[in-house]
Amino acid sequence: MTRAQKTLKGRTLYIPQMSFEGAACMAAAFRSIGIEAHPCPDSDAHSDEMARRYLSGDECLPEAITLGSFLKITGMPDYDPAKTAFLLPTSNGPCRFGHYLPLAKKIFADRGEDELLILSPTSSNGYQDIGSGARELMRTGWRAVVVSDILRKMLLKTRPYEKEKGLTDRIFQAALHRVCTALALSDISHKKRMQEILVALTASRDAFRTIAVDRSKPRLLIGIVGEIFCRLNDYSNSHLIRLIEKSGGEAWMSDVAEWVWYTNDEEEKRLLREGRRFSTSMLVARIRQKVMHRDEAKMLALFRQDFFDYPEPRHITQVLDLSRPYLPREGAHGEMVISVGKAIWYQRHGADGVIDISPFTCMNGIVCEAVYPRVSEELGNFPLRVLYFDGLQNNFESDVEIYMELARHYHQKRGAAGG
Repeated sequence: MTRAQKTLKGRTLYIPQMSFEGAACMAAAFRSIGIEAHPCPDSDAHSDEMARRYLSGDECLPEAITLGSFLKITGMPDYDPAKTAFLLPTSNGPCRFGHYLPLAKKIFADRGEDELLILSPTSSNGYQDIGSGARELMRTGWRAVVVSDILRKMLLKTRPYEKEKGLTDRIFQAALHRVCTALALSDISHKKRMQEILVALTASRDAFRTIAVDRSKPRLLIGIVGEIFCRLNDYSNSHLIRLIEKSGGEAWMSDVAEWVWYTNDEEEKRLLREGRRFSTSMLVARIRQKVMHRDEAKMLALFRQDFFDYPEPRHITQVLDLSRPYLPREGAHGEMVISVGKAIWYQRHGADGVIDISPFTCMNGIVCEAVYPRVSEELGNFPLRVLYFDGLQNNFESDVEIYMELARHYHQKRGAAGG
């Protein structure tokens, strides 16, 4: 069967867990256009072992985890490659992310599973792999990104202070189910879908607000930046966020939407470089961004009170401008630029430290680690630490405890200085 003959019709699509909530919301968006979609199963030692049978060891951790989750599905009793599809986006540039797709295709071809569809949507072919619902999916998919970011933020700002252990996680799961139900509604207008999403978000917000909390003991606020998959996938970072909470901290995580806004801004910059300021492409890009901003604003407006102490940039250029003295966007690209700028943003808005979560040997982490000492010094020895993950080392508790002592010292020093 050739690639041109493969369609999503009659297949179940599995979406990698960059974060579980993100995969669940995106799967719901696919279901809204009639495609049966689910998050990939949780990663574990067995899925890691399966993946590494096919890898050389030079691949980055997210690639191994993603491949392992796909291989775990092939072990299910009802697995049929002709009725299965895996979502695996790709990219250009030096990042190893661009190698995931060709490697995965080769591995499954070598396994004799040529009927399997590995879906990598791209605008270059009009998203024809998705089918007739591609245009609808683009807008619902964006809403899915924003919704999952919102729920994650509510989880992380509430869980460290809960009086009843485990309640916040249960409320979060119920909220996730609620919003996914709204996202998955089919055969309705975008206006009606937004109404249903807002109803689901309002109920979820109110449920989070009922959680009894104890804020009598202040916690250290730790900003989280770094490689997008590794910082969001709990298994890949050895559940670092829970370790931070266990050590007396609260995590303030960079959103997925941040990356989307960055790629949109990069698209505009490329069109300007090409002399296409007044082109159809520029018009389409700006209309799309206007619609995205409007949708995002409607959803975030419900949480203005909840997120008052966690301000986010109005525009991605605010982050890029903070990064400019260290990594100007004209000479550095991708997550390294965002991570440095966002680390400074966090410091300026009350964080006591920042942890950069990166896969072992990741270019973004290595470049950031080279400039963080200067950033830290110029911010009054603000604690900045890169933690690398390779899927093998699991005991980061002592590393986190040492780091939290540095953050505690910075917090006390800034408090004494009236900062």
